[in-house]
Formats: sequence, structure tokens, C-alpha cells
Amino acid sequence: MTSTVPHLDPTRTALLLMDFQPAVLAAVSDPEGALSQAHAALSWARSNDVQVVHVRVAFTPEDFAAIPTLNKAFAPVAANGYLSDGTPEAALHESFEVLERDISVRKTRISAFASSTDVRGQLREQGVDTLVLAGLSTGGVVLTTLRQAADDDFRLYVLKDATSDPDPEVHRVLTEKVFPHQAHVIETAELPTLTKTA
Repeated sequence: MTSTVPHLDPTRTALLLMDFQPAVLAAVSDPEGALSQAHAALSWARSNDVQVVHVRVAFTPEDFAAIPTLNKAFAPVAANGYLSDGTPEAALHESFEVLERDISVRKTRISAFASSTDVRGQLREQGVDTLVLAGLSTGGVVLTTLRQAADDDFRLYVLKDATSDPDPEVHRVLTEKVFPHQAHVIETAELPTLTKTA
């Protein structure tokens, strides 16, 4: 697979670590595996000076109040006060260290590119045109972010083993049949071999 996948230029690449939060990890089928591979990807990013973006979903009381009842996915979240900002379940997993140069965003919808974030603008300002996606869940933030980023003309890589879903079959279908139309689907271990050195 690696031979047909374009090399990564670290100066134009960002690693997005999305929704690695206790509440989300508890819902997916392989939380420990995905978390372990996300840390491997983070180590790669640190070693190659790749921009790291930490994304999490969390809501303030104002955010809950702004969710309309017609929103099938988020109306129940608002009604139950789920993932309230400042609670342990909405925090970034404690194993991740956020550095000063990292981008850290809080979102109130599924995509990392949701209107509540300025991820797209910050990355464009840095000349980033390539994204490496890791996150939970495969059918949630990964799918939605991939679709939006593809429409915005980013080159995309999805780390198959640093994503997971509550339904393993959904994960399989997306990574094997859907994502390859818009992204290079790779294993985390392939990152070093794909990294272009100066």
C-alpha cells in the first residue's frame, strides 16, 4: 500500500486527534487500541514537527440552549446536559499532553470543521494542505470531518487503527469502501515511511 501513497511533507501537514474523551472512548468497540495508536501518531508528529490539533466536543449552558429540538443528534444531548464543558467525561483524555504550539479546539457539532471552530482558518494560515485524521468515532467525527476537508481540497490520510466506532462493521465499511474515495487509508506504523525528509 505504501508505495502508491504520496509522501507527507511535515511542514504542510497537521495531525488531528479528534474526540479522544472519556465519554466517547467508552462508547467505541476498541478504545484501548485506538488510543494507543493515537499516541503513536502523536509521537510521530512531535518527532517531525507536525502541527497537532486536539479536538473535543463539549457544551456550555448557552450551547445547550442554542440547540433546536429538531436536531435529531444533539437535542437529546442538550436535554440530558451530556458532555458539559468542565466535566471529566468531556475533557481530553488525561494521557494527552497539550503543548503551547498545539491547536486545541472545542466544538459543539460533529465535525472538527464545525462553525464553532476555526480549525480550517488556522491551518490555512500556516500553509497546511494535508491532514492526518485520527478520532472517535469512525462514523461520526472522522466521516464528517473527512467529507468537509475533502470539499475544502485538503489532501487526506485516515489512520485506520487510530479510529474506532461503536459498530465494528461501520468502521470496516467506511475505512475499506467509503474513505478511500477521498483519502489515503493507512496504518499508523506507515507514517514514518511516508514522511518526506529535508
